[in-house]
Amino acid sequence: MDAITVIRTKRDGGPLSPEQIDWVIDAYTRGTVADEQMSALAMAILLNGMDRAEIARWTAAMIATGERMDFSALSRPTADKHSTGGVGDKITLPLAPLVAACGAAVPQLSGRGLGHTGGTLDKLESIPGWRADLDNEEMLDILDRVGAVVCAAGPGLAPADRKLYALRDVTGTVESIPLIAASIMSKKIAEGTGSLVLDVKVGSGAFMKNLDDARELASTMVGLGTDHGVRTVALLTDMSVPLGRTAGNALEVRESVEVLAGGGPADVVELTVALAREMLTAAGLPDADPERALADGSAMDVWRRMITAQGGDPDAPLPGARETHTVTAPTTGTLVGLDAYAVGLAAWRLGAGRARKEDAVQAGAGVEWHARPGDRVTAGAPLLTLHTDTPERFAGALEALEGGAVTIGEPVAGEVGPVGPLVLGRVD
Repeated sequence: MDAITVIRTKRDGGPLSPEQIDWVIDAYTRGTVADEQMSALAMAILLNGMDRAEIARWTAAMIATGERMDFSALSRPTADKHSTGGVGDKITLPLAPLVAACGAAVPQLSGRGLGHTGGTLDKLESIPGWRADLDNEEMLDILDRVGAVVCAAGPGLAPADRKLYALRDVTGTVESIPLIAASIMSKKIAEGTGSLVLDVKVGSGAFMKNLDDARELASTMVGLGTDHGVRTVALLTDMSVPLGRTAGNALEVRESVEVLAGGGPADVVELTVALAREMLTAAGLPDADPERALADGSAMDVWRRMITAQGGDPDAPLPGARETHTVTAPTTGTLVGLDAYAVGLAAWRLGAGRARKEDAVQAGAGVEWHARPGDRVTAGAPLLTLHTDTPERFAGALEALEGGAVTIGEPVAGEVGPVGPLVLGRVD
């Protein structure tokens, strides 16, 4: 085998053989295939695609480069959830303890933000003392005692994906549906969960901008999970408008705690409960009632134990930004649009995200919006609050919000309102 032949095969639109896939993934992980060669192959895959058999073999080859976890000793059925990334998407934070409060074990391996989408680990690291890095024994112990754990994937889990993901991010190949599907599912299958619910985002603030691409990605991932014996289902959910009222690390933790306390924004509660029902059904617990677990405080109890078990203080004040800037409504009317990508880009420029994996993030940075599409706003009233420790970042954030990020108008008689359904479809 040699890398040039593999690259040429896909460059010319041909299918990669199982032997070619096994070899190139193993050789790249070991360093025999160079970054520039894998970059060329990734671009060829982006342009020419992969068929179902290729994607399945690529996924299996990435799993084979590392270890596989085993949760069979747990007394509870396991259920996990993965989101393809969005703006204000803090759903994992209330969801993991909620599902655990209903009787499942939730081994939630999460990631950090890059670009305009936020990362679950960055959000939780704004809690004083909380730590993301656990070894397998600690993870199993917390799952057994608490029922939920949110942590970083260890270096032994699909190491090929860790290396390839970083390369895709800097070579313009992130959007490839086969590579997205294989990246997500190699980690989730290696993780060893018994069931998996996928939240595939659709819209301006998501990687998948239209419903057809999102459905293709969801179908591909559901097929991969099913083929590997993992009960898998996907919800297609709207990401044209950011979720909740905040985008940023500590800001989103605060909002998540509000949800666990029985309050919080209606859309965050709706999606959390919808995903919880899917996870519990997939785990064989269809009669569990997640709404009740939110109302009676049992989900909050699990949250507190989960944070404490990972070194965090659930009672500690969350960090806030040193500087704020208020954006006011320019006119009176109905807020018709609030573009998710623009809000995410503004939060990123304020310091809530990173341009490179090694960059630090500001715990208190982000954007808070005081109205959602469909709300009436008054000229001069606060519309957005920008948060950062470094006020020189305000200019870049304000630039991101120019040119249609916020649309104010008047509703037209007979037209459907600006807010559509949150859940756009389901794939199983």
